[in-house]
Amino acid sequence: MGTQQIMIALGAGLSAFAYVLFQLPYNLAAGGISGLGVIVNFYTQFPPGLFYLLANIPLFILGFYTLGRWSFVFSSALAVIFFSIATEFFTYNMPVVLGDFPITENTLLATIFAGLLYGVGIGILYRYGGTIGGTSIPARIIYNKTGFPMSQSCLFTDLLIIVLAGFVFSWENALLAFLALLLSGMASDFVLEGSSQRRSLMIVTTSPEAIKYAMMNELRTGVTTWNVEGGFSGTEKTMLYCSLLRSRIYDAKQIIYTLDPKAFLVVGICQQTWGGYTPPK
Repeated sequence: MGTQQIMIALGAGLSAFAYVLFQLPYNLAAGGISGLGVIVNFYTQFPPGLFYLLANIPLFILGFYTLGRWSFVFSSALAVIFFSIATEFFTYNMPVVLGDFPITENTLLATIFAGLLYGVGIGILYRYGGTIGGTSIPARIIYNKTGFPMSQSCLFTDLLIIVLAGFVFSWENALLAFLALLLSGMASDFVLEGSSQRRSLMIVTTSPEAIKYAMMNELRTGVTTWNVEGGFSGTEKTMLYCSLLRSRIYDAKQIIYTLDPKAFLVVGICQQTWGGYTPPK
C-alpha cells in the first residue's frame, strides 16, 4: 500500500472515529449518507457502517456510467470501504475501550468536535485524491450535465437530510447538525489549503520608484510594476504588486503612506505563493 492509499485510509478512519464518537450517540445527522445512516440506525438499529457501504453501491453504479467508469470507482471505493469498516470497528469496540460512553453529556461540545474531526478526515481524503462518495456523486453528475455548482448541490442535499432529522429528532438537534456541517466544511478547507499566512498588496501610486525600493530593501520582497490610468481622472500612474507575511502589513502601510500619502492600497488574502524573486540576504 502506497503513501496515497495510507493517507486515504487515515482520513477515512479519522472521519469514522468522529462519526461514531460524536455523531451517532447524539443523533447528529449532519447531512450526506452518513447523516441518513444516523436516522436509519435510530429507527432500526441497522449497522451504520454497513448502511453507508450498501447505500453507496447504487451511487457507484450511477457514477460508473456517468463519471469515468473504473477510474472513478477506484478513486472513491477505497475511502468508502475504509470508512464503512472503521465505522463498524469503532461502533463495537469504542464503548468497551472507553467504558464511559458517550464521553460527554454536552451536546454542543460533541457537535463542535464532530464537525472539526470529521472535516479534518475529509480534508485528508480530498488532499490525497480520494472522495467519500455519497451525495458528492449525484452533485458531480448534476454539475457535469447542467453546470450547477457542486457545493450548492451538496448543500441542498445535506439540508434536506438535516430537515428530515429535525422532524425525526428535534429542531434543536437539526440546528446542531447544521453547525457540525459548517464546521466540517471549514475544517476540510483548512486541511486542503492551510492557514493563510500571506497577504497580497496592490498599490496605485505616483511615487513608484521610492515605494518599490523601500519594499524590496526593507521588507525583502519582490515587486511587480505596470503602468495604469485612472478611470475618472485619466492620470497616468503606476501599480505595484507584491505579497507579504501578514505580520508585515502594518510595516508596509507605514512605508507606503510615508512616501505617498495619496496612494491607493488594496490588501487581499493570498492563500499560497510559489517562485518569484527572492532578494539576497
